[in-house]
Amino acid sequence: MKLALRDAARLWAAPPEVWPGLLIHGTDAMRVAMKRAEAVRALVGPEGDAEMRLSRIAAAELRADGAALGDALKAQGFFPGPRAVVVEGATDALAPVVAAALADWRPGDARLIVTAGQLKAGAGLRKLFEGHRAAHALALYGDPPGRDEVAAMLAAEGLSPPARPAPDRAAMEELMALAATLDPGDLRQTVAKLALYKLSEDGPVLPADIAACAPASVEAGLDEALHAVAEGRAGDLVPLIRRLEAQGVAPVRLCILAGQHFRALHSLLADPAGAARRLQQVRSFRARDALQAQSRRWSLARIEAALAILLDTDLALRSTARVPAMAVLERALIRIARLVPSR
Repeated sequence: MKLALRDAARLWAAPPEVWPGLLIHGTDAMRVAMKRAEAVRALVGPEGDAEMRLSRIAAAELRADGAALGDALKAQGFFPGPRAVVVEGATDALAPVVAAALADWRPGDARLIVTAGQLKAGAGLRKLFEGHRAAHALALYGDPPGRDEVAAMLAAEGLSPPARPAPDRAAMEELMALAATLDPGDLRQTVAKLALYKLSEDGPVLPADIAACAPASVEAGLDEALHAVAEGRAGDLVPLIRRLEAQGVAPVRLCILAGQHFRALHSLLADPAGAARRLQQVRSFRARDALQAQSRRWSLARIEAALAILLDTDLALRSTARVPAMAVLERALIRIARLVPSR
């Protein structure tokens, strides 16, 4: 069966008795690894590895000895408690081996977690898990981590109840903005840094705490690129985008942020009465002044044209077609910058 990302944590926190496990696959190896670690931690607990209730098998080992997987799932450890077997780097060639292990799985056996890179819809390994009556397949795409995933990161670091009060609402919005710009590994490191920063304090996470721990160079570079687009400075965009690419900012995330920026401009023009209230929500005076100045240079029709370009670009970046992602986004942003009328 297919597993939605929003349901994943609830599933492995309280798995059904008749649940052999899941396949986690996607293009972002870091995100796949993080989700695998989250599943393992929920299934066997923090001491599962030390108590030898967790087995790891490389895909190459199974190609040489397919029976090893079934043996690992059936094996009983010395310590009591739930067990898991992780197969990393699986490919379609292992589908028959995994299929045999799933067919022989019984309640009480170890749960199986298989990880793989991007798998097409017709891939045998993917069809095996998606078509299974009890096992699941979780596909991870290039979308930034959602609110539930960020909340899980905070909880894992003791930054939310019951360890301490829930993060301030504005702080949570700051974290979600970071989630849209950083890759998942960098975001997790930022949350870990935040936990150390708050170690001697009991209060909730505040926006100032986020600002102290966030990678400032990336955030500043993103703001600069978005303002260059909205101000029509097409000539400045290429070096700014190259710098962001070197810092590891994913094209999809930059596209999402550009969409958020232009929707903010759209709301300023579409609802002048509410513009002052919306501007008060912008945290820095510099950004507030920039938004006001930019809104005076755009019309609703031009902003809607920019949003249409960004939507088409977002769909192209998320498609399965092999495209030079950053180059596609770069061209789109330059097109948008050229919509700004000259002074």
